[in-house]
Amino acid sequence: MKTRISLIGAPTDIGAGSRGASMGPEALRVADIGPMLQRHGLDVEDRGNIAGPKNPWLPPVEGYRHLDEVVAWNRAVHDAIYGELQRDRLPIMLGGDHCLAIGSISAVARRCRETGRKLRILWLDAHADFNTSEITPSGNIHGMPVACLCGLGPKALIEIGGQTPAIEPDCIRQIGIRSVDEGEKRLVHTKNLEVFDMRFIDEAGMRAAMELALDDLDPDTHLHVSFDVDFLDPEIAPGVGTTVRGGPTYREAQLCMEMIADTGMLGSLDVVELNPALDRQNQTALLAVDLIESLFGKSTLMRKPRR
Repeated sequence: MKTRISLIGAPTDIGAGSRGASMGPEALRVADIGPMLQRHGLDVEDRGNIAGPKNPWLPPVEGYRHLDEVVAWNRAVHDAIYGELQRDRLPIMLGGDHCLAIGSISAVARRCRETGRKLRILWLDAHADFNTSEITPSGNIHGMPVACLCGLGPKALIEIGGQTPAIEPDCIRQIGIRSVDEGEKRLVHTKNLEVFDMRFIDEAGMRAAMELALDDLDPDTHLHVSFDVDFLDPEIAPGVGTTVRGGPTYREAQLCMEMIADTGMLGSLDVVELNPALDRQNQTALLAVDLIESLFGKSTLMRKPRR
C-alpha cells in the first residue's frame, strides 16, 4: 500500500436529495482524519477543497437534477484525483455526495489504463446507485454513479475519464446493498453486477462476502474503495441523508475494512454522503475515521497477521 496520502475535499451536495453533505469534508477533518493517518507513519498532504458551482436546488430536468453543476464538480474531482495519482500518491476524496465517484473513479480507471494495471472497485453502500434518467424516482444523480461509470448516462458525465464506458461492470463488487428501486434492480441483473447484499451477509457472513469480493486480486491490481457512509447501520451512523435500517454492525464494518487492509493493495478511497446536519455530535464522522484507520493498519488482531 502507498504510504503517501493526499486528502481532497469536495464540499457539495449537488447530486443529493437533502442538503448537508457539503459539510462532510470539514466534519472528517474535525474528526482528525489527517492526524490519525500521520500517527500510522504516513506522509499526509491535505490539498484543501475543490471549488465548484453552488447548489441551485432546482427540480429535475429530463430526469436529472443539476446536471450541468454535477458535470462541473465531477470534472474538477477527476482532475484533482488524476493529478495525485500521477504523483504516485494515494488520493482520499472527502465528499460530498456519491455522484462525485463518477469523477474519482473515472480518474482511477484512466490512470489504470495508462499504466496497464487491473482495477477492482469495492462499492460499500446501502444502495446500488444504478439508476438512469429513465428509471430514477427522484432525478438525484447520487443514485446514478455506477450506471454512469458503466456508460449508462448523459454524454457529459460518461466521457469524463476519456473513455466510454469508464469501467466494465465486472470490476465492481457491491457490498451491503439493501435498498434498490425496482427498475434499477432489473438493470443490475441485466448488467450482471456482482452484489453481496445484506441477505448474503446475514446468511454467509461478512468474511465470506469479503473473501469473494477480494478474490483473484494480484499485485498488478489497483484497489479502489468507494465508501458511502450509509453502508453502515443508522443505529451507529445516523449522519447520512438516506438512512436504511439493517446495515452492517460496527464489528462487521471493522472486519470489512481489516480484510481490505490485509491485501495491502488499497490505491484510492472515496468517503461520501456524510451529513453533519443530521449527525449527533459528529458521531458518524468519528466512526468513519475509526473505520478508515482500520483500512490503513489499525487491527484488533492479537495473532500475527498472515503474509
